Amino acid sequence: MTAPLHAIRYPFAIDAGAGALAEESDYETYIRQLIRQVLLTAQGERINRPDFGAGIRKLVFAPASPTTASLSQTLVYQALSNWLANLIRVEQVSVAAIEERIQINVAYTVVAQGERRFLNVEVTL
Repeated sequence: MTAPLHAIRYPFAIDAGAGALAEESDYETYIRQLIRQVLLTAQGERINRPDFGAGIRKLVFAPASPTTASLSQTLVYQALSNWLANLIRVEQVSVAAIEERIQINVAYTVVAQGERRFLNVEVTL
């Protein structure tokens, strides 16, 4: 299985030279952008997809505790498995809630390439 030929850049942009949608030429960058998009989008934020996203930002206001970390871990795993299942296979998610930030570590396999990758995201206000 090969990587798609056209991947729209996130955040959405227009290529000034071509006057068309900017495309992301690096497939790995494209996948990382999609993961961040799922993690940082609040449910209800998208009109046509009200269930899209993990809604992690709202947990920044929750107490920094193992319970918050566990809930975040579940939300991240479910959202990524639901919305990006055709592109990645989520291997492991670990979350740490520290004061006003949430540290998310995701281990995943890119389906098209069969390669294992890691992404670390820190969510703060």
